Amino acid sequence: MKIALWIFGFMLFLSLTAELWANSKPIVMKYHGSYYFPAIKRYYPDLFGQKDEVVTNYRAIPFAPEDWAIWPPVRWDPLESNKTVDTYPSPPSVLNWCGTDDRGRDVLARLIYGFRYSIVFALLVWVATYILGTAAGAIMGFLGGQVDLQGQRLVEIFDSMPTILLLITLISIFSATLKLLVVFTTVFGWMLISVYMRAEFLRLRRREFVDSARALGAGTMRIIFRHILPNAMSPILTFSAFTIAGGISSLAALDYLGFGLPPPTPSWGELLNQAQRNFTVAWWLAVYPSAALFVSLVVLNFIGEGVRDRLDPRKKPR
Repeated sequence: MKIALWIFGFMLFLSLTAELWANSKPIVMKYHGSYYFPAIKRYYPDLFGQKDEVVTNYRAIPFAPEDWAIWPPVRWDPLESNKTVDTYPSPPSVLNWCGTDDRGRDVLARLIYGFRYSIVFALLVWVATYILGTAAGAIMGFLGGQVDLQGQRLVEIFDSMPTILLLITLISIFSATLKLLVVFTTVFGWMLISVYMRAEFLRLRRREFVDSARALGAGTMRIIFRHILPNAMSPILTFSAFTIAGGISSLAALDYLGFGLPPPTPSWGELLNQAQRNFTVAWWLAVYPSAALFVSLVVLNFIGEGVRDRLDPRKKPR
């Protein structure tokens, strides 16, 4: 579990600081006695003598002998095409370590930036579904009776819906954005955690500490949030890593089918879609995105299993 946490932390750090590792702009540069930080700050082209440019082309800046620049390891923006190669997609080379896609964009840069979108999507879905599912499960489990009965029927209705088909239909009607994808996925993804939270609240609502709190005059909301919920966190902690892994794979699947993030957004699923269209000539489009997806899902599943083992009283911590 510790190794998995370190690997996931490294992947997260690499993606959140992607501008320092894959960019067409220097991290820091000295030009005519002044220091600039193009990777984190925008500068106008005329500052470097480029009068006819709209966007600064840092590769074309005429450096004097005393000037210098520190470039990222990958000198490509995820949206930038390599115009020095003859055909797209082009195989791995010194310029493009993992090759280019069918538009000449660097695959490694798009993998690094693509994980940022994947993990942001997965984390937003995780937070939203767990808030909604925890609230629904808490209300059903604590109140019981008709509220629980009708609530369970609602859960069964949502759980029986063809989620992927509905997502594809809704995305086809509306323009796909990250916010809309999070909203649609949340609407059809809160049921699982609600079932577990309902079970926890049904188990805990008759415990002695709840009766004591009620006898002391504590209100319903205080009992739920201050007394029961902290003791019902086991499902939330146990399933979180698996939910995040599911979010990453769901976004990759939607992008692969063409119903995910709008182009030219960097996406692992979009690279796999290109691999399917160019499977006889571009093996790198299948190998590297598949490896990135495999590693991230395996690492998250190891983290989830480690948390589950730590919270299981029948098992000794490893």
